[in-house]
Amino acid sequence: MRSRTACAATRNCGTCCAGSWSTAACRSSTSCASSRPRRRAANGFVICAAMASWRCSGATPRNSRSAGASRAITSSRCSAQPERAPPMATPCYQVNLQRGFGGGEVYTAFFARALQALGIRSVLFAHPEAAHWRARLPEAAQVIPVSATQLAQRLAALRGAWVVFHTPLPGDAVAALHRAGASATAFAHMPVYDRNPAVLEPYDLVIPVSQHVADSLRARGLSRVHAEPLYGIADLRGRRGDRATPLLRNSVYDWDRRKLRDRLLSHAHPMLRRLRPQLTFTPRPGIALGIVSRLTPIKQFALLFRHLAPVLARFPAFHLEVFGSGGYASVRDLRAALAPIRARARFWGEQREVGAAYARIDYLLTGLPEKEALGLNVLEAQACGVPVLAVEAPPFTEIVAAGVSGLFYPDPRRDAGAGFAALLARLAERPFRPEPAAAAAHLQRFSEAAFTARVERLVAEVRRRGLWTAEAG
Repeated sequence: MRSRTACAATRNCGTCCAGSWSTAACRSSTSCASSRPRRRAANGFVICAAMASWRCSGATPRNSRSAGASRAITSSRCSAQPERAPPMATPCYQVNLQRGFGGGEVYTAFFARALQALGIRSVLFAHPEAAHWRARLPEAAQVIPVSATQLAQRLAALRGAWVVFHTPLPGDAVAALHRAGASATAFAHMPVYDRNPAVLEPYDLVIPVSQHVADSLRARGLSRVHAEPLYGIADLRGRRGDRATPLLRNSVYDWDRRKLRDRLLSHAHPMLRRLRPQLTFTPRPGIALGIVSRLTPIKQFALLFRHLAPVLARFPAFHLEVFGSGGYASVRDLRAALAPIRARARFWGEQREVGAAYARIDYLLTGLPEKEALGLNVLEAQACGVPVLAVEAPPFTEIVAAGVSGLFYPDPRRDAGAGFAALLARLAERPFRPEPAAAAAHLQRFSEAAFTARVERLVAEVRRRGLWTAEAG
């Protein structure tokens, strides 16, 4: 295997910097012609740009398969601290009722940090069983655990507020907000090409997390879509690790305790694991392809590898390392799809020190594109200097710089994997390395400063539309 480097997100600019990455191809923040002009815009709203920085650094690489090969190490530092906006008396209210912590919850934390950098406090209505929020949100943010009944009462009491939903609620909840004189904005964390968009129709504004998601919303007839996608941030704080960090094999399963089967297996599986020796990651000769992701249905890994595994079987220099966990069916189906390369595929389960997982692979493999909203792991890999191999389609074409931070191949469902085979042959002969200067320029667009600037433009648009009429204080 070739060189590995550690990925470490660092904070360089005091309290205004958060040390992680966001992805951006900024588009003009024009308004939707069909927005509802139901409220007058508030006066005197002034916010300043926030600065942020990130850096991906690592240990000295080992001997490489090609002399002098190394990861692209990128950095961006704030040259000066801008004046920050004074705190607003009226907060932004967020609603996220998920119990677990996934992509939508990561966005909730990103959004709260960006708002705080702009002088806006967040109040989050959260599920009573979601204990993770206090460690994930800015210190000034307030977390209010609520039941469904309590949330309805809270929403009905808001006046002139801006309420942002990461968990879309039924139309009657939005109607209650409107009766109170407040507005409802929803994040679209998933494309809706094969989903019913009706749940988003009552909202005053819908925020897409990629152009791919935005296009799917408009294709399904939704018009109140924010013009600029709010691309996310690859946040590795507290999960950095490096090549020296030991990686142990963990459970590959995320049990859904609403299902009887999963409840039973969640008790039996740990007992069975205790009967097996604990495995520590050791590198293998050859070229390491990697999955670093939750093994969820939207990634479509099983479908992807039904096409790719027979191709990989013809290239013995390549092996697969899977870092992530998923539901029972997702893991079962992926294992079955990998049968042609079973001896060369290893499952390591979810890893908290995800930077250490990136340091163990040569190339990151994405899933299939159409159900994917963005791919925060794709941003993380690039920030760690790990090249990405992806199907040439949105959203991956929005966030991977072809020939700079990764390589594309045709959808294997269309060419029976011929393009992927050609790519493997090329990589076996001539490894791909990110171009450091060009990769750094590409990743500049993914900084937290860029994310905060996008949030600043979003807030200005919300004010302009009259969707946040409470006084700024």
